[in-house]
Amino acid sequence: MSAKLTADDKARALAELSGWTQMEGRDAIHRSLRFTDFGEAFAFMTRVALAAEKMDHHPEWFNVWNRVDITLATHDAGGVTRKDIDLARAIDAAAGKA
Repeated sequence: MSAKLTADDKARALAELSGWTQMEGRDAIHRSLRFTDFGEAFAFMTRVALAAEKMDHHPEWFNVWNRVDITLATHDAGGVTRKDIDLARAIDAAAGKA
């Protein structure tokens, strides 16, 4: 099992990630992305799904047309771990934001 990041470690990691924020009321990080249309959003989600499967760490996400909202937390650790930060970086790369 991965260890939860300390508040300081999480703050440092978030400072290095573009667009990711601490969720209120939950030990998780969140990002909302917008694309030109549904096809672009779905293609992005497919790229993330392949990366997440390789990492064996999966996002919570919600998609409506061109918007994808993503929440990351490691459930068995009860909060944000290094796995979430690594997946956030992979998500940024899949979105062309790395």
